[in-house]
Amino acid sequence: MYALLLFPITLWVLGLNFRSQLRAYRELEEFAEAARYRDFTRFFPLQHAGPEIRPLRGAFNEINGVFKRISSERETQYQYLQKILEVVNTAILSYDEQTGKIVWINEAFKELFNIPYISYLEGLHKRNPDLYQQVKDIPSGKGDVLSIITPKGTLKLQFSSSSFQTPDGHYRLLAFQNINEALDATESKAWQKLLSVLTHEIMNSIAPISSLADTLKNRLDGLPNSDELDDIRLGTETIKRRSEGLLKFAGTYRSLNKITQPELTTVLAAELFENLYQLMEPSLLQKQIELDIILKDPYLQIMLDINLIEQVLINLLLNAIEAVKDLEKPYISLSALANNGNPQIKVADNGKGIPKDLLENIFIPFFTTRKNGSGVGLTLSKQIMLMHKGNISVHSEEGKGSVFTLQF
Repeated sequence: MYALLLFPITLWVLGLNFRSQLRAYRELEEFAEAARYRDFTRFFPLQHAGPEIRPLRGAFNEINGVFKRISSERETQYQYLQKILEVVNTAILSYDEQTGKIVWINEAFKELFNIPYISYLEGLHKRNPDLYQQVKDIPSGKGDVLSIITPKGTLKLQFSSSSFQTPDGHYRLLAFQNINEALDATESKAWQKLLSVLTHEIMNSIAPISSLADTLKNRLDGLPNSDELDDIRLGTETIKRRSEGLLKFAGTYRSLNKITQPELTTVLAAELFENLYQLMEPSLLQKQIELDIILKDPYLQIMLDINLIEQVLINLLLNAIEAVKDLEKPYISLSALANNGNPQIKVADNGKGIPKDLLENIFIPFFTTRKNGSGVGLTLSKQIMLMHKGNISVHSEEGKGSVFTLQF
């Protein structure tokens, strides 16, 4: 009789236990599904939960809260890192070493190399073969200073790379820092200091010699003529002439340190070119040299000091005239355009070009390949462009000509 009474009670208790276990299983299944899809926004209410389910739901809510907080922190860090990589002035590229697939490229890289987008590293070979080859040649983990041809001219870039591994694969990170402007500014200041010391010492040393030679010459002129005195007069005259030449030479280089800050005004490129053509026309007609002025946008404006930039362009045009004067069909072009919103002026010729081993030296003071050259013109031009927060670059091939670019 007790067994008959306890049997239905036992079945009822077992049913309740089974339903409780089934609800717990379903709760666990829902939580596992949310975790699988990383849906940590789920909330398991406690109000209508049974006493046996309430602790389980409370634990699930706590776990979801922890994961939600971790996910939010990771997303914040990712967004923060993205903004840093976009803001920094370092060109950054990351790719999968096995497949070559690009996984990250920032705006600084796109702007520096004028590459809007690439999917694989091989695409870099088509857009900039020089950059692609140098990147492939340098082992990972090593850095170097590279000279890379870019739309802004040949730039010196500080290059560094590193490789890392994640569960998804092997990756390589490349970073390029443009140090061209910093090197130019440092080099310019160093040359200014050196020239200041040299010209000061030269003028202080030569001036008394020139004065003394002039005094001796005047005294010798009052003495009777003789072979010995004629030799002394000739020697004194030579000393006087050479000392005056050295003084003039030192005075020329002193001008490199006398450039004042540019007075910037907005100038139409068309007006600038018109003034230059009127100034250079007689010389061009005399030498029968064709000057082609190319200006796609007649309203292109440039912020510059017109006197200083005219001096730079006159010097470049005179150099171009010297380069093409012996050709059968001499040609010089003067052009202006906006490159990514930044104005450029180019002076190109079809002359003999500049040998590669001399290209690195043409902006150095005292360096010249012309017999009557002073070696001041290009150095002065570069200093003027640096004062305009710009630069001057050259691309030249022997037998094909040269292109000088003023980048504002």
